[in-house]
Amino acid sequence: MKYLILFVSLFFVTCGNSQETTFISVKDLKVLLSKEKIQLLDVRTPEEIAQGSIKTAQFVNLFDPNFYQKASAKLDKSKPVYVYCNTSNRSKSASKILTENGFKIIILEGGYSSWKSKN
Repeated sequence: MKYLILFVSLFFVTCGNSQETTFISVKDLKVLLSKEKIQLLDVRTPEEIAQGSIKTAQFVNLFDPNFYQKASAKLDKSKPVYVYCNTSNRSKSASKILTENGFKIIILEGGYSSWKSKN
């Protein structure tokens, strides 16, 4: 019986979300953007985007009821997607949705507010 409990416990631990969240610093993203074309996704609201954004970003509001459909129409699953919002909280939600559907996601640490303060 004790081995059954151990097996069941291990099963749930390994079948949980094995995808760890990956972050990139503002400094590293800036270097990456200067070297190559990447998929950069801004998941903020239109009002936030009107106040500034990172050049080359594609925009899909996380609060849009068709977020996944709109995002997947713009993105290539075979390439990593760099995601940002204002502070990284919504990026984590977007990351969960996209990762569950086969995308490799990297989140900008600190979001746009961090980007803006360092650029």
